[in-house]
Amino acid sequence: MSTTVTMRRAVRPGTVVLWVVQVVLASQFVMAGLMKLSGNPGMVEMFGNVGAGQWLRYLVGALEVAGALGLLIPRLCGPAALGLVALMAGAIVTNVFVLGESPAIPLAYLLVAGVIAWLRRSALASAFGILRR
Repeated sequence: MSTTVTMRRAVRPGTVVLWVVQVVLASQFVMAGLMKLSGNPGMVEMFGNVGAGQWLRYLVGALEVAGALGLLIPRLCGPAALGLVALMAGAIVTNVFVLGESPAIPLAYLLVAGVIAWLRRSALASAFGILRR
């Protein structure tokens, strides 16, 4: 007769908090991305003011939704957060130099995504094939 022992890994409170933050950030990016993809008049006007064409609105919306979904997948959460950092860096530059608006919201999202990317650096290392010593 064999005995099987099931060992459960203890879930630390910090891990739970990090996942909650990821879900909240993902929901914000899904909402923003869907507004862009659905042709919200405010988004159409804003991207018209950017001057690059509406294709950019679709691209940014798709990247926001993809990044949000990636935040919810354990293997992709690190790379997704890093991608959202890059996207928000572009949004900050656009807000300041093209639209003349406050960069506060994209800066806040960049900081949160940056913290997630840092805390999920093992997922980044795994995704990019970096060997850790």
